[in-house]
Amino acid sequence: MVLQTLDIVKNEIPIEEESVVISEDTNAGLVLVDIINGFCTVGAGNLAPREASRQISQMIDESAKLARVFCDNKWPVLAFLDSHHPDRLEHPYPPHCISGTDESNLVPALRWLEKEPNVIIRRKDCYDGYIGSFQEDGSNVFVDWVKKNNIQVLLVVGICTDICVLDFVCSTLSAKTRGLLTPLEEVVVYSRGCATFDFPASMAKNAKDVLAHPQELMHHVGLYMAKGRGAKIAREVSIGAVKNA
Repeated sequence: MVLQTLDIVKNEIPIEEESVVISEDTNAGLVLVDIINGFCTVGAGNLAPREASRQISQMIDESAKLARVFCDNKWPVLAFLDSHHPDRLEHPYPPHCISGTDESNLVPALRWLEKEPNVIIRRKDCYDGYIGSFQEDGSNVFVDWVKKNNIQVLLVVGICTDICVLDFVCSTLSAKTRGLLTPLEEVVVYSRGCATFDFPASMAKNAKDVLAHPQELMHHVGLYMAKGRGAKIAREVSIGAVKNA
């Protein structure tokens, strides 16, 4: 039934994915959204996968490849890490990714990023990394990062495609339209570098205040919504002679 529904959705709201080439003379920035244990490592917390997920594993692998290319070239990388105060939980979800726990740390395959000089780590306590980048003085870490590095093309990967990735992309595109992110020109979401979680209807009907969330379906919907807001959806990304395909 889920596969039939997915086929119907993909037929009714298809996504045109592109092969995106980022030339070496383009100022590009890479944003990694919440690729942390609490969302990606089996058994790591309330919102972690219950079993190994092909989609999440692929997302980690593809994101790590891109991060390595960016770091080898000393290009700017910003990693958002979901990190919540125990007294300020995120409704309607159960407690997750509490500050100071390993849930809110990068997955093992990306922990090396913490030592890279071109990488900024930004812990956030809300879905949207754009909103979560505001400081007490009103400045915004993400906005300042874009402007400091003169970023023209923003490449986005991470989890969850339809929640934190989508919220960040939508806010970024709105800010770009308002002229708040000059010189940003394009936002690219790499589909194979994104993933979401799986909570089928058969489980949701027995849980209180929990919505069904079929993984493949919601991943597609997240990409479709991002495309509808003006992002490019990439099925593959090429940077110079390096290709993620």
